[in-house]
Amino acid sequence: MSEPRLYRYDTHVHTSEGSKCAKSSGREVAEAYHARGYDGIIITDHFFNGNSTVPRDLPWRERVELFTAGYRAAKEYGDKVGMQVFFAWEDSSEGNDFLTYGLDENWLADHPFIDRLPLVDYLKYIRAEGGTIVHAHPFRQDYYIPMIRLLPDRVDAVEILNGHRKDEENRRAKWYADSYGLPWTAGSDNHDVMNGFAETGVLLDERLNGTAHYARLVLERKIRGCFPHLEGCS
Repeated sequence: MSEPRLYRYDTHVHTSEGSKCAKSSGREVAEAYHARGYDGIIITDHFFNGNSTVPRDLPWRERVELFTAGYRAAKEYGDKVGMQVFFAWEDSSEGNDFLTYGLDENWLADHPFIDRLPLVDYLKYIRAEGGTIVHAHPFRQDYYIPMIRLLPDRVDAVEILNGHRKDEENRRAKWYADSYGLPWTAGSDNHDVMNGFAETGVLLDERLNGTAHYARLVLERKIRGCFPHLEGCS
């Protein structure tokens, strides 16, 4: 008997429309993932308090429209070829990043104050609204990051495999998740699909119907595996 089909998703992807540090447009991103046979991707561009392309002096809804342009371009192509594309975002605080799943672009447009919330208040509010917070690459170090901040009681899960972080950073992230009994996720953090594409993501037993669905699978620890394989990702 053949093995059951597993669905392949990348849960952490950037586009040049929304993320200033990204090199590939939403259309280019979707084309690249479709060519590699992915079932779906989640666009997680840098939010307004991070490395965003969106000017901060525009009206809120105009900012949201610009922010979601990469997602919409990727989804338009994905819809044509049968690849799923979902929306999320990556909130930032002094170089510490938190992937926000389960709330859509309409919710974002209706909440014009959340980019001004202090980090702990933001995490508390998002979770109260039904969103799910994943601590992305928690042990990343760089010149612009003043300190590593771990908030195990304020997040729902930890990204233990990031395609663009060092192995030792990913091992520490897994230690963090295991130490506090937090569920795990995996994603590429791709910014440039033409150069340095990282084949990283999660394997699922079922197709997603949105990021709230994905978040539920994470919280219920129903992620089947990750790729490339990391011990403990199953």
